[in-house]
Amino acid sequence: MNNLRAEWHFIKGLFALNLASAMEYRASFWSQIFGMVLNNTIMLVFWFFFFDRFGAVRGYEFPDLSMLYGIAATAFGLTMILTGNIYSFMAYIIAQGRLDYYLVFPRNLLAHVIFSRMHISPIGDVIFGLVLAFWFIPKTPAAFGLLAIGIILAALIISAYGIIAGSLAFFWGNAQNASQQMLGTMLTFSLYPDTLFRGAARVLLTTVMPAFFIGAVPARLVKTTEWANLGVMVLAAALSWIAAVAIFYGGLRRYESGSAINVNS
Repeated sequence: MNNLRAEWHFIKGLFALNLASAMEYRASFWSQIFGMVLNNTIMLVFWFFFFDRFGAVRGYEFPDLSMLYGIAATAFGLTMILTGNIYSFMAYIIAQGRLDYYLVFPRNLLAHVIFSRMHISPIGDVIFGLVLAFWFIPKTPAAFGLLAIGIILAALIISAYGIIAGSLAFFWGNAQNASQQMLGTMLTFSLYPDTLFRGAARVLLTTVMPAFFIGAVPARLVKTTEWANLGVMVLAAALSWIAAVAIFYGGLRRYESGSAINVNS
């Protein structure tokens, strides 16, 4: 318990340090957030006109898609704010031998790596996503509770998938672009209704690339309050993290120390 408490305080310290560093340049800080909110709003306007023109698409209407979009945006934003290194930087750290910096600390290695960076613009994703989700979800205590749980589980799945993508650098060398594309592709597919996909594509997007668990499944959970969907999401999050930890520490055995002396900034 003491070790867990120490790690928790360490992670909080990393978050506070990253936030203070980001807010040093206030104009840049707020412009990035506003830019992301604007970007998401433009995307939502596109979907509004799409559904206004074509109506429902395989059971999805504009409110359904908006709730899905809001949940996915919030989960992705939280992940990038808290565990910013998983978006391509983790692969870079491993490939360049910069993992040495983290190995000398008496902290949990994986936690230290993923929590050491914060992205600012995803704060706009969180703001936009929460407003959108709260606007369209059923106004019941159960729905609000399931929304929070769904977002947390979706964020856990995104972070686990990001760790797996970044850990490919242990096996492939320079996998920075590949890891970034893997995470970006999963996010893209998470914004589409799951009813659009059939057969092998549907299996792929629920297993190898668990995009449906980022948007479609938590949105259905909030809308229908079917507990089976919650169970499926908990199982998906647990399996994702088991795979992520196994692949990261399995790859760590192959890690070769960098030859350069690097200063972490």
